[in-house]
Amino acid sequence: MVRRMAVAMAVLGAGALALPRPAGAGGFATVGVSSLPDGTKPGATWAVTLTVLQHGVTPLSGVRPVVHIRSADGATTRSYAARPAGRPGVYRANVVFPSAGRWSYEIYDGFSQTHTFAPVRIGGSQAAAGAAPAARPAPAAPAPAGRSDEGDLVAALGAAAAAGLATALFARAAMRRRRRPVAASAAAPR
Repeated sequence: MVRRMAVAMAVLGAGALALPRPAGAGGFATVGVSSLPDGTKPGATWAVTLTVLQHGVTPLSGVRPVVHIRSADGATTRSYAARPAGRPGVYRANVVFPSAGRWSYEIYDGFSQTHTFAPVRIGGSQAAAGAAPAARPAPAAPAPAGRSDEGDLVAALGAAAAAGLATALFARAAMRRRRRPVAASAAAPR
């Protein structure tokens, strides 16, 4: 009985370890942008307003968001700190893309992670080839780029279901062992 209990605890422990943990044990933040830089002229200022919300709901004050830009070849990078805009969770940054071409950009929310957006074409009027404009960022860190919060939820539910299934199968096997009939020779009086 003790051995079975130890095995059950090991299975449950492994299932719990498979569940994802929130970033920094404090949750996550989302970042909304007032506009996209697509079509901005080289050297011109993209004045962007950022809205930073903890868990996508509560405005986050007192954080220091930063907009990072990188040229397609990776040779040019710039970072622009956002300043509070007078309302809780709202910040402004003035970003300048120094040259025309394809650029990627991401925003560190100042709380827990960096949000990656689709690449844009600076000096043109359409998004970079094959890239759809990103109206909503995909969390990048600590999760890999392109992964969304919905994917984390699905992974957590899948891990919980797998742990539950393993526990149920273990319990069923244990019950079958208990129900085995006693051998006739062992049950007969002597």
